[in-house]
Amino acid sequence: MFGLVIILTAKYAFLLSILLALLYFIRTSREERKKLAILTIVSFPLTYIVAKISSVFVNDPRPFVVEHTKPLISHVADNGFPSDHVLLAMAITVVIFTFHKKLGIALFVITILIGAARVAAGVHHPLDIFGSMVIAIFVTATANYLLPIVYSRFTKNS
Repeated sequence: MFGLVIILTAKYAFLLSILLALLYFIRTSREERKKLAILTIVSFPLTYIVAKISSVFVNDPRPFVVEHTKPLISHVADNGFPSDHVLLAMAITVVIFTFHKKLGIALFVITILIGAARVAAGVHHPLDIFGSMVIAIFVTATANYLLPIVYSRFTKNS
């Protein structure tokens, strides 16, 4: 039974993050939706690009490759850094946290559970999880800081 919980969390819990974010998006004000959409549109692709670039510099073979074990989830034997599942969940978490702290904290707990489950399933090392979280936090926080500056420069010239 515990193995099934690990598998389901490792594979599908990110969908819960998406669902909660969408529900928040639908229920928030029009003005906040606009800001939320802009931050998402900017930070998600940048987070993915930074993750792909970082994977060139950090090579972390998956645990089942190194330890010659069978993971709970079938997976290709590629570079495990960073974890795409955790990267997406954390990007969602940071964007939502920017606007709603309590929901952001709940999403952070979900992200931690996803990361722990992916480690327990034998498809990632803790470094892969931590790296994904750091990338998503750094990129989204930077985008959130720079967007108002860029926006004000464009609107001054109009």
